[in-house]
Amino acid sequence: MTAVDKSTPVTVVTGASNGIGKAIAEAVLAQGRAVVNLDYVLPHWSHLQLTSYQADLTNEASTRTLAAEIAANHNVTALVNNAGATRPGTIDTATTQQLDDVVGLHLRAPMLLVQAFLPTLRASGQGRIVNMSSRAALGKGERVVYSATKAGMIGMTRTLAMELGRDGITVNAIGPGPIATELFRQSNPDGAPQTQRILDSIAVGRMGTAEDVARAALFFLSPDNGFVTGQILYVCGGATLGVASV
Repeated sequence: MTAVDKSTPVTVVTGASNGIGKAIAEAVLAQGRAVVNLDYVLPHWSHLQLTSYQADLTNEASTRTLAAEIAANHNVTALVNNAGATRPGTIDTATTQQLDDVVGLHLRAPMLLVQAFLPTLRASGQGRIVNMSSRAALGKGERVVYSATKAGMIGMTRTLAMELGRDGITVNAIGPGPIATELFRQSNPDGAPQTQRILDSIAVGRMGTAEDVARAALFFLSPDNGFVTGQILYVCGGATLGVASV
């Protein structure tokens, strides 16, 4: 863990040890800003301006405790609620335990983190919150609990934007489509029939990258974009075309 001076503005990114969260953290660090990472595994990468905490964000008590510790030790001026889990299953196979897990990770943890960091987000006069929803919020087979909570993140985003706008805090969401992370490739290996079906549904003819999503996050995180709030940006290569928007 690298110590960051308490006066240094910090962007908290959950799930930044790997995948999309890592790409977002690296992009923020490349701009000279400090990052605090919360993930259930510690990263195999490091940076002088990166501080990492091991966290089980599905656990309410430990999330509250860690959020309070970070709020006490860091000047949090931006928050990216990126950590997520898919829990595949149809309505025939989904369990309430799976639902509880993803509600805790996608909805309860973001709410607790926002509450903990509100004082410094407000004090900055230009606080930024980015919530990682999903193209699945528009509906996706075998993702009943995942899509429900990702749609919930959109509702939370829009309500927070209304409540916090007068404090100079913007709140926006990103809805990634098919992004070729390591986790994605485990379920969708190159050349597999299901991978080809996904490719065929993408207007631009390629999978997205974690860096594609990171560039969208940087737009929402920029201090210069204080007039954009309550929005969801689908980074999907056109995979949402023809699907009714939320």
